[in-house]
Amino acid sequence: MDPPENYRGISFIRNYSTMGLSIHSTTDTLVMTSYLFLVLFFGLWMGISIYSANIGSGHYMGMAGIGAASGVAVGALEWNTIFMVFVLGWIFVPIYSKAEVVTLPEYLRKRFGSLRIQLCFSFSFLLVYIFIRISMEIGFGAMFLKMVWDTDIYQTMLVVLTITAIYTITGGLTAVAYVETLQAGIMILGSVLLMCYAFREVGGYRGLVKKYFQAIPSRTQEGNWTAKPQCYMPRQDAFHIFRSGISGDIPWPGLILGATTVSLFYGCADQISVQRFLAAKSRLHMKGGCLLYGYLKLLPMFFMVMPGMISRILFSDQVACVVPSECQKFCGRQTGCSSLAYPALAIGVMPSGLKGFMLSTVCASIMSSLTSIFNSSSALFTLNIYTWIRPTATEKELMVAGRFFVIILLAVTIVWIPTIEIASSETLFEYMQVLKSCLTPSMTAVFLLAVFCKRVNEQGAFWGLILGTSVGVFRLLAEFSYGHPTCEERSKCPMFICGLHYLYFGFFIFLITLLTILAISLATKPISDKHLHGLCWSLRNSRQRRVALEKQLRWKIFPNSTSQQGMFGEAQNCFWKSWDLFCGLDKQPSSKIGPEKATGEKIKASWEQMGSSDTSAGLEALARKIATREEEEHKEKMRDWSDMPESPFWKRAVNVSGILLFALLILVHVYYA
Repeated sequence: MDPPENYRGISFIRNYSTMGLSIHSTTDTLVMTSYLFLVLFFGLWMGISIYSANIGSGHYMGMAGIGAASGVAVGALEWNTIFMVFVLGWIFVPIYSKAEVVTLPEYLRKRFGSLRIQLCFSFSFLLVYIFIRISMEIGFGAMFLKMVWDTDIYQTMLVVLTITAIYTITGGLTAVAYVETLQAGIMILGSVLLMCYAFREVGGYRGLVKKYFQAIPSRTQEGNWTAKPQCYMPRQDAFHIFRSGISGDIPWPGLILGATTVSLFYGCADQISVQRFLAAKSRLHMKGGCLLYGYLKLLPMFFMVMPGMISRILFSDQVACVVPSECQKFCGRQTGCSSLAYPALAIGVMPSGLKGFMLSTVCASIMSSLTSIFNSSSALFTLNIYTWIRPTATEKELMVAGRFFVIILLAVTIVWIPTIEIASSETLFEYMQVLKSCLTPSMTAVFLLAVFCKRVNEQGAFWGLILGTSVGVFRLLAEFSYGHPTCEERSKCPMFICGLHYLYFGFFIFLITLLTILAISLATKPISDKHLHGLCWSLRNSRQRRVALEKQLRWKIFPNSTSQQGMFGEAQNCFWKSWDLFCGLDKQPSSKIGPEKATGEKIKASWEQMGSSDTSAGLEALARKIATREEEEHKEKMRDWSDMPESPFWKRAVNVSGILLFALLILVHVYYA
């Protein structure tokens, strides 16, 4: 009896092994090696791109200023985000990929079947980007350019913003990602150079630790007025990240609880970060990018915070000034000049040829952050809001709408410049932290429960979000109304509103939202599992077909918009064709057709293939054939990159890198505890 087919294959392999011959040729080995290095390249490219998108001028100026004023604790906020990298790469992104979404509000619409959830989160994301990210980048970028370049701030920022908008509008996400990778290289190189020069000036790390506590301004009084010691003396816990839970500027319980909720949002539920991971080529590509991003996030403590502390040592009278008249002379503000820390260091220790390079570094950070904000905001507006306003908008119309929205954001950014410029560095940076702690925890709770708790439904998610956001906005209004406290006088805001540290308050909002969502969800009807396959953690590996969960009520701003099939006709002359090509609007072959047309053509084609004269038998066979074909299409559709086989070598390499990163993270936390 002939041996089975698989036995023949095994014998064939065994014979070749005994003869000392290799099954794979040199060409096969080269192809496989090229593929593996290509995956590594894409992973590195993605990780560097995300680092560039999330590190802006606010980090250079703000973290250096806070570091000069209070020490290393602010750097732990960046380290906290690294923990979320593991949650993002190993839990959230695979769920988003299974859901086949482009934007995160789209995931929530699929998860809860609610248009209002999608719209609420779209508007919330845009508000967070405008009032936090854009404000911080423009404010700190304007400060730096004004201090270093001493030119007209509006003309300088207009040039930077115009260049940023041009390649964002014309190039889209691809151009943004590639330019960000280049800018990240400039940012890292410039930061390394400045750090090396700074540590050399101060005598290394030991010199920093010894001299920082002696960095006291020479003038602490004026006339009959004398500054309080806490206003100019370095903090005794300057080199510790876990500080007193009551008197610490960043209390350790707040760092563990409140900062983690904010980091969870920016790490796992922020469109700017997640959008790039959703474009990953494979699971290894995505995880590699996550880990590289995590390694790079270790650097701001040494690139920004500690150089800010060194700046206080070298330029104590300027950076640590406390007399209002002296501060007014140095930086134009009477409340303090810690904002001078990074630009003063760049001017004071860098050689003449490298000062321009440091200016390029900060400009690169401004441009990379703003392009990411513009691109992600454009995607949110176009795919979640504009399609609600005009459900029948064509692909070309959506692309034009997205580009015009970038122009609108550019105009808003320019308008923000005089408003943000009046704030000091430390005040602006802390206001941004307060804004994050008041606005993002409620969104964090919704995403967390949407992924991990299938019992949560739309009513609970929506009303929990509304309650948590309302409490946060109430605190924000009080903070802005009564003003920011200084070391000389406390805030006039009532204790029952503003007495709780903003990190504690952020965790309080998170808990309120979490409990509200669970209570309302348990009291209302649950969502059936058939609507949740692949959308939550417990059903992530389900192969069953997911039934779309849609609400009966569809909101529309313009009820008659469905009769219009598009605002923009086809280009009729060379000018418009050239314009379309320049903006990426050239006509592409349609990849999909409408559902009614697809169904009709499918039935017609199947019926013609059947060729049966018996109507009942033909219809029954046709139904079976269509069901089988749809099932095969569904299975093929479900085979995304999360199901692709992984190279054992690179899988082990990624796992080892992840363990090493986690160990380094624990080590630095223990060292600076």
